[in-house]
Amino acid sequence: MLRTVNRLLTGLAGALLLALGAAVLIGALDLPRRWGFELPSSWPFDGPDDVLLPTADLRRWRGRGWWWPVVITTLAAVVLLAACWLSAQARRRRLREVVVHSGGGEVASVRGRALEEVMEGEAEALPGVERATVTLTGRRTAPRAQVALTLGARGAPGAALARLREEVLHHARTSAGLTRLPTEVRLRAVRHRAERVG
Repeated sequence: MLRTVNRLLTGLAGALLLALGAAVLIGALDLPRRWGFELPSSWPFDGPDDVLLPTADLRRWRGRGWWWPVVITTLAAVVLLAACWLSAQARRRRLREVVVHSGGGEVASVRGRALEEVMEGEAEALPGVERATVTLTGRRTAPRAQVALTLGARGAPGAALARLREEVLHHARTSAGLTRLPTEVRLRAVRHRAERVG
């Protein structure tokens, strides 16, 4: 559903920008006079010397106290919404399902979130690991894993990484029938508040 809405909004924004660009180009290149056709009376730009707001209108709007705050707020909102949308496009999407090769040519699928939860549970059971977060990205047939481990006060990063690779990732690859599961691991140490002793 979200993907459909995203595509619809992208298409509408593209069509609007294309229409606006065409209107400006037709007026700026003076195509009605050169090619001998008439534009509708509601057309925003009639010729190369035409502007969006004539000088008289511009003076009238500038004289009102609300003009500049509204213009600046509107432009800031448009830039902020565009930046949010762009960052949402760049963000890696979670896998909804992973294709499982069970052998003999048979293929099944498992929910991506279910596999993430199993991997998180196994990772949190490792010695020294207090919390684990797993996110599967990539394609359903070639998933990638992003793992964030929060180590306790006595957690050893080297040992945690070795056990993660040998146990958790090995089990995930075996259960999903994957030959490889590229993984990015981020380690964090849990922060404890200092306590006064004595």
